Amino acid sequence: MAQDAKPIEVYLEIGQTRTFAVALDWPGWCRSGRDEASALQALYDYRSRYARALETTQLGFRPPSDPSALVVVERLTGDATTDFGAPSLILSRDTAPVDPTELQWWQAVLPACWQAFDAAVQAATGQSLKKGPRGGGRELAKIVQHVRDVDAAYLRSLGGRVKLSDADEPGEAFARVREAILTTLGAAVRGEVPAHGPRGGVRWPPRYFVRRLAWHQLDHAWEIEDRAG
Repeated sequence: MAQDAKPIEVYLEIGQTRTFAVALDWPGWCRSGRDEASALQALYDYRSRYARALETTQLGFRPPSDPSALVVVERLTGDATTDFGAPSLILSRDTAPVDPTELQWWQAVLPACWQAFDAAVQAATGQSLKKGPRGGGRELAKIVQHVRDVDAAYLRSLGGRVKLSDADEPGEAFARVREAILTTLGAAVRGEVPAHGPRGGVRWPPRYFVRRLAWHQLDHAWEIEDRAG
């Protein structure tokens, strides 16, 4: 088998019924399966879709040509959120200081993920999304509202806040939330946001926040693409 020049470090979040494989240096490239093997295969299978999401950036992502490029560097025991369907664990390395270069990296990755989500929504507008085998699955407008609301919730977990109303147009609401995200992210990296909220809750470290947010954007972008196709 061909060996890629640069291994891609991956960690596994292993729950009882679901395992996530997450690329450490590429926020948003994260897939799940029933076990380690299927999660890693899903991550590999989505390499080209992730590359397309980043094609507007200058980050130089090159999809690996062989699954052997994915190197597991850490395995963690998941929790109820893992099994529910979201990567939920904060790594020890997530609390390390963030240098300006990494912040700039995130400031390129996140808008690319947002653009991928917006493009999927635009392409699916006016279509009826396919239902699951048991008739499940949100309609497009509900997915858009869900992503908007989760973005705002994640922002609060980082230490920021934006006021939204059900009367807001989706484009306007997303613009405000995303601007607040980038502003709060920069402040958190510079140490201007306390690690604990006013009620004592622990806020998400920036590195975990970016990884979780990017995953959520692309997960729904790809869901829309698959259900609209």
